[in-house]
Amino acid sequence: MTERLTLTRPDDWHLHLRDGAPMADVLPYTARQFARAIVMPNLKPPVTTVAQAAAYRQRILAARPPDSDFEPLMTLYLTDNTTADEIRRAKESGFVHGVKLYPAGATTNSDAGVTDLARCARALEAMQDVDLPLQVHGEVTRAEVDVFDREARFIDDVLEPLRRDFPALRVVFEHITTRQAADYVRDAPGPIGATITAHHLLYNRNALFLTPHGRAGVRPHYYCLPVLKREPHRQALVAAATSGNPRFFLGTDSAPHPKGEKESACGCAGCFTAASALEMYATVFEAAGALDKLEAFASFHGADFYRLPRNRGTVTLAREPWTLPSELAFGDTAVVPLAAGETLPWKIVA
Repeated sequence: MTERLTLTRPDDWHLHLRDGAPMADVLPYTARQFARAIVMPNLKPPVTTVAQAAAYRQRILAARPPDSDFEPLMTLYLTDNTTADEIRRAKESGFVHGVKLYPAGATTNSDAGVTDLARCARALEAMQDVDLPLQVHGEVTRAEVDVFDREARFIDDVLEPLRRDFPALRVVFEHITTRQAADYVRDAPGPIGATITAHHLLYNRNALFLTPHGRAGVRPHYYCLPVLKREPHRQALVAAATSGNPRFFLGTDSAPHPKGEKESACGCAGCFTAASALEMYATVFEAAGALDKLEAFASFHGADFYRLPRNRGTVTLAREPWTLPSELAFGDTAVVPLAAGETLPWKIVA
């Protein structure tokens, strides 16, 4: 049995940091384990210009723990009005590494998202021309589509036409949750990759409605979008993540919300996993008998897809059970980590 595991320092290719004092509280959890992270732009107001991304980047750098070399990789928020010139400025900046597609209303702070991709044609063409990746939240948002089917419908209704129109555009299918998405990314032609979260690897949709002891009740801290799916979909994600296929890589989609906003009549979507992300991934990979595949998934595949150098430092985990706290500081309130009160078998020790 492996007792210690040393990996090339990994990266998080999908992260929400928020802003201000709450960001300063959650950023250290990411910086202790990841060298870099793709930072999502869905602030209020959203980060839609290079100038806004530069200012947000400076706030993140200022909030880093002492002696931290964590590097935020910035993104722009795609809107119906994003111009080709803004895309070119993003590429020239050197610090913007992608543009995020949120279908309007798909998730937290997505109200300014795209209403019709036809309105983004010039921006998408410019992204293809300058080789700037498109990161997609892959769900349709039409009211008649069942929430558990929104990702699968997105593939047919949006992703396939998009990639036919822009075949050279590098696309990251973010936080995939279904067998259909895993199969599509594995088999589709052209430049495509996918991030997979720890929570979609660990849990199926029963976690939303049943405690670990089988007691019924809504568990808001397990609510995310795309929502957790059935067990066969979780198994398909584990198979993809542990396959060694370079199209699949680590992206936590860690998304902190104040405790009161999660535990409310209309709770926010998002799971806060930054406090235990790498330990959670190690738990999944060990259960699948694939600890030897974790380093590539966490440290190599994403860097290669984004055409960035692989990191040189290391992170070491040890078999040292520990229990996640019930809550953590988050500005003037608290955030509840996913799996609060549960015990994980792996712990970062160096």
